[in-house]
This record gives sequence, C-alpha cells and structure tokens, in this order.
Amino acid sequence: MDHKFIHPIETRYRTEMANIFTEEKKLENWLKVEAALAQVHAELGTIPQNAADEITKKANLDYVKLKRVKEIDKEIHHDLMAMVKSLAEQCEDNAGKYVHLGATSYDIEDTATALQLREALNYLYDSLLDLLKILLRITEEKKNLICIGRTHGQHAIPTTYGMRFGVWAYEISRHLDRVSEIRNRISFGKMSGAVGTMASFNEKGIIIQKNLMNKIDLNPVLIANQVIQRDRHAEVIFLTALIGQTLAKIATENRILQKTEISEMFEPFKKTQVGSSTMPHKRNPHKSERICSLARILKSNVNVALDNIILEDERDMTNSASERVIFAENFILLDYMISQLSQNLKGLEFNEIKIEENLNLTKGACLTEKVMVQLVKRGIGRQEGHEILRQASIKARKEELYMKDMLIKNQKIKEKFSKEELDDLFDPHKYIGKAVDQIDNLIKTLKRKYKF
Repeated sequence: MDHKFIHPIETRYRTEMANIFTEEKKLENWLKVEAALAQVHAELGTIPQNAADEITKKANLDYVKLKRVKEIDKEIHHDLMAMVKSLAEQCEDNAGKYVHLGATSYDIEDTATALQLREALNYLYDSLLDLLKILLRITEEKKNLICIGRTHGQHAIPTTYGMRFGVWAYEISRHLDRVSEIRNRISFGKMSGAVGTMASFNEKGIIIQKNLMNKIDLNPVLIANQVIQRDRHAEVIFLTALIGQTLAKIATENRILQKTEISEMFEPFKKTQVGSSTMPHKRNPHKSERICSLARILKSNVNVALDNIILEDERDMTNSASERVIFAENFILLDYMISQLSQNLKGLEFNEIKIEENLNLTKGACLTEKVMVQLVKRGIGRQEGHEILRQASIKARKEELYMKDMLIKNQKIKEKFSKEELDDLFDPHKYIGKAVDQIDNLIKTLKRKYKF
C-alpha cells in the first residue's frame, strides 16, 4: 500500500531543511561514524586495514539500502543494530565481523545526531542571515518614515518604521550569535561503550574516541555515560523555540498594523488570493497568523527536550522516541517560518496616508511629553506641568479638541509660549529624537559584522 502522508511537515510545511532529517540522511550519518570507527581501529592495529577499507567502501547508501535496514529492523526491533547487520552483510572477506567493534548503539546514534544538528544549525544560520538582510534593507528604507509609537495598545509618542524594523534586526543578530555558540556546544560526539567507561576498547578507548572525532570534525566529550547528556540537545531545541518567538512577535505586529482600523502595513496579497470563503472583501493576514501558530509547537517541544535531560542511571530510552519527533519538527517548521516571514517582508505594502493620519489621530496629545519638557525649561515644575497637560488631555479627548487649541487657552501656557511656538511644538515630525542616528549606527555595525 502506498504511504499516505499524515504530518504536514512532509507536505505543506516542508522545506529544504527536511533533507537533513530524512531516514536516508540519518542512515548515511550512522554509516559515516561506522566507517570512521573502522579506520581508527585499523590505524591502531585493532583490526586489519583491508577490513577497515572494505567497511569504509560499503558504509554508504549505494550498498546499505534503507529498505534492507527496515526489513531487518522488523525482525529484530532494533534499528541501529539493523544498520550494523545490513552493513556487515555487504562486506566481503570477513570484514563484516569487525563492524561496530567495541561500540554501543548510542556511540553511533549520538555522534551521528551531532553531525545532523550541526548541519541543521549551519542551514539555520544562513536562513537567518538572509532574513537579517531583508530587515536591514527595510530599516534603511523606512528610517525616516515617521509613525505613531504605541505602548499598551495606546498611542505614545512618534517613532519611525525604521526604528521598529531595526529593533527586530538587532534581535535576529543576537540569534545568529546564539546559533554560533550553541553549534559549538552540540558538535560533540562519543565513542565510549555501554556505560561510558570505554572498557570494550581496552587501553585504547581515549585515543579511539579522540581520533574518530577528529576524522568527522567533532569534539570528543570529556566524559559521558551511555549517552551524550541531553542538556546540549535541550539547548538546541530551546534556541529554535526562542527564534520562533521572535518571528511570531514580528508576525503579530504585522497583524496588528494590518487591522482595518489601523491599516498602516499589509502582508502581500496576490491578485488571485482569496481571503474568506464567504466574505469576498476580506484580506486576512493568514501568513502572519500561520507563523504565530507554528511558533506554539516549537515552544511546546521545549518541555519535551527538558524532560529528556532526566534519564535514569547511565541511561534509559525515554528520550529516544520523542527525539525522533522534536528535532525534525522544530527545525523544519522553523525554517518554514523564516521562509514565510522573509516572503512577507519582501512584499510588504505601506499605506503612508494612513500612517500620517494615525500619527495625528489624537489631535496632538501624543506630543504632551515634548511640551512638558519645554515647560520645565521655561520655569514650570515638571510635576505641575505634567498635571496641567494630563487634565488638558482628558478634556481634549472628551470634547474632541486639538491639544494645541486647549493649551493656548491656559493662562500659564499662554504666558510661556506664543502660538507660533506651540505650532512648532505640535509638529510630530520634529519629535523623533535620535531615532535616525540609532538606525544608522545599527545598520553600519551589523553590515560591518556580517560583511554585507
């Protein structure tokens, strides 16, 4: 019977990242470790060199077929040992009897997993770097596009779209740093036997582990039991979830700014795209919503990864089944999210008329902080000025009046400012502080750091 797909990472959300997590790729990494083990044995005189060469020759997917491994696994209920048997039966001249000599399953499994996760992190780094380029481009393009800043969902003071995108770009930069740091900590393998004592390798255990890891460009752990400790893997999963939350934060802001009442910024919408099955006018931000939805899965898998740290004694298998799920899920879904967000950002539409309209929506109330600072300079205490402006704001809001018109009637204000001075104070385009300077410095710093 033909296989029917169930999980959407196999279809709807599949990306090139999935190639790192296929069954074939996992088998290929296992075989790579087995070949390295054989070669190290031969170099130390533990097995004949011709046997190691035969094992190395056959330790690839041209000889060891996934179909055959699965056939054996179905009989013995042990997938790693099924690989060992499948490789051994391909080897000629009795070389097969030396396959997997001295190793335990998780010597191969965990070392291969380190190769897999390192490759996935390398791929992730490149994807994030591309996203950062897009964010920096928009940051630079929109650095002077002044808009209203919001806190607690309320209008605060003016900012610029460049500031908004710059904050996101800076956060992605920190994630790139984290990827580099965590990639180093996951790039460790082991070859130390059943409970980590290296007893099966006699006096050559430490040199076998060191030389093997050198061959496949990993670091040898200083000490382990039967497995590499899962704090390393949990940190990788946490990283994917952390990045996912940043993507969801950006997507959430995109959704907010696309609300009908706000209508400042829109994710791309193709001419043939349908927003609703019943409401033809709808332009739903469904791509941004999808990012937010998938971020919840990444976050939930952190709990699984944390639980996997707690294994009994020298090991149990409570981590094994769940890791078959969470590694592939988090990396493939995260890569899809990055791709989706990148596409959204490339096609963003800005409604500058609505941006300007919203900037002036509170009729000048968003500039009371600026007025308060100027009141202090002209002899009115900060607290007194704050109260004058607070009460004026309440009255202006209730009566739908402009703040400038309210304040010019206040005797204390009238004594300190002319009408022309108030006109200048209530220009929102003149109250963005060092926003542009900060943006320019950010762009310069990150472009230098990543050699853009």
